[in-house]
Amino acid sequence: MNSNEIQYEKHLAFRRKKSRIFRHMCLAASLFGLFFLGCLFYNIFSNGFSYLSLNFISNFPSRFPEKAGILSAISGSIWLMSLTALFSIPIGVAASIYLEEFAPKKAFMKLIEINISNLAGVPSVVYGLLGLAVFVRVFGLGRSILSGAMTMSLLVLPVIIIASREAIKTVPDSLRYAALALGATKWQMVKDHVLPSALPGIMTGIILSLSRAIGETAPLLVVGALGFVAFTPKSPMDAFTVLPIQIFNWASRPQAEFHKLAAAGIIVLLVVLLIMNSIAIYLRYRFQNRNK
Repeated sequence: MNSNEIQYEKHLAFRRKKSRIFRHMCLAASLFGLFFLGCLFYNIFSNGFSYLSLNFISNFPSRFPEKAGILSAISGSIWLMSLTALFSIPIGVAASIYLEEFAPKKAFMKLIEINISNLAGVPSVVYGLLGLAVFVRVFGLGRSILSGAMTMSLLVLPVIIIASREAIKTVPDSLRYAALALGATKWQMVKDHVLPSALPGIMTGIILSLSRAIGETAPLLVVGALGFVAFTPKSPMDAFTVLPIQIFNWASRPQAEFHKLAAAGIIVLLVVLLIMNSIAIYLRYRFQNRNK
């Protein structure tokens, strides 16, 4: 071997060594995070599993730990997520379709796209302050489920728009050109070809954004969600609480029994999030297989 080949082999061996070191560092960082996550899960399940029962699901909150439950929090979360999905999904998907398929490629539209990307990283409490100023006070909706749902819609809209746009971008241009070549209008091309192909990614983004919203506390506290509710909401204008706020309420109390109730509430919230993410995975694979 000449000197150049020897130098090349040394350089290649050095790069392989750096690659192994980096891989081991990434593995160590992942195991470090998983270890503490496992400790957290162990602490939650060991404290809260004994409090899980049908009574815990069907009872209202109480100052007596043995009688306390999360019925009002679950009901409020269902109301909130239903209205949030009703407001955010049509607007978010429609906005993504317009920006990706119909919007003119001008500097103003580029500015809008940059602002949407920036809004996705705004702290959630800022949306709470915006909801308090606009929906609670200006629109006069009060501290109701409707105010909370519209505030949460603002929170998840940038995420839905970005996820939907990325899903639409994955549709090959050849599918668009084929539809247009056969005489379809641009809207027919989008409705009948682009949207069905992009639907798995859109549905995944929607459900993951709603999964984020169901665990938010700060914006709802600012808007006026209550820490103690002993009734189930009957209309969008009723007062409400949600699972994260009920958990926060129990965790802030000094009694150890309420800390265990908070752990049980966390388990319920984790189960709800797991179900939502499982639905996202199922829908993604189902629509992918159908499109094949």
